Amino acid sequence: MSAASVPPGGARSRGLLGVAAVLLLSGAVGFIAYRLMHAGRAPVHPTTPAAASGALAHTAGEPAEETPALSPSKVPETLPDIQMPGVDGRLHRLTDWKGRPLIINFWATWCEPCRREIPLLKTLRHEYAENRLEIVGIGIDHLDPVRKFASDQGIDYPLLLGEREGLEAARAFGMETVLPFSVFSDRAGRVVTLKVGELHRDEAELILARIREVDAGRLSLIAAQSQISEGVRNLRRLRTGQD
Repeated sequence: MSAASVPPGGARSRGLLGVAAVLLLSGAVGFIAYRLMHAGRAPVHPTTPAAASGALAHTAGEPAEETPALSPSKVPETLPDIQMPGVDGRLHRLTDWKGRPLIINFWATWCEPCRREIPLLKTLRHEYAENRLEIVGIGIDHLDPVRKFASDQGIDYPLLLGEREGLEAARAFGMETVLPFSVFSDRAGRVVTLKVGELHRDEAELILARIREVDAGRLSLIAAQSQISEGVRNLRRLRTGQD
């Protein structure tokens, strides 16, 4: 991926270009876009290259030592009681989808990796319909662009949105606002794992397969989390050609 061009402007512009190049190469396009478009409005912080590239899946209840994208607080063990407005004009809680496995995807229309995930999320929802999987998008964005983007892309899963509300929801999951990231939960509403960065099909299939085993009582939550953490690391090594 190449960095976007930056108009000349002395040392400050060259410095910004250097920062942008590093972050873009690490997959943090969403963060850069947010800083450029929303400067001074929301407390968005940079993440490390490992975090932005989605290197790790994080186990609920563990300290966030490996990825600074996570706040010092712990990832919650169960879904927090989040209430947000939807594109349908009604307030929704995550408990609206109680009893179903969920992928809660934090995104924005201006975030390129977020946009790339949309077709995969739509496909997963249909492919795992027999398992009653639901995708819930939480947009840190405004209503008009989200509504237009959802219409243009044919998004058929629930979308909740709001800049302030979205930031608060991210913090409820122990996250600073680094987009995109996805939270996976089982039918009991337990947070199984949190994937930072763009979600890939092989990662999603790995995680959802373990959640299915947990929901069927064939695998403990702890064992599933361990397998997911190691599996996502291995998939990333294969994808990036690391030894």
